[in-house]
Amino acid sequence: MTAKKKCCKDKPRCKKCPVVLKRLADAGCAERIDLRHYDVDKKIKKKVLKKARER
Repeated sequence: MTAKKKCCKDKPRCKKCPVVLKRLADAGCAERIDLRHYDVDKKIKKKVLKKARER
């Protein structure tokens, strides 16, 4: 998945937001490939995704 260039800071954040993808990577649900590309697991638990988008 490719992250957007800039975070829009909406509540909740969108799924392609760089902040959300960084949080998923820290939680172990995604792996960072390079600066803007992430390899996201296909089966992310809904609670984990919701928590990453809320904060």
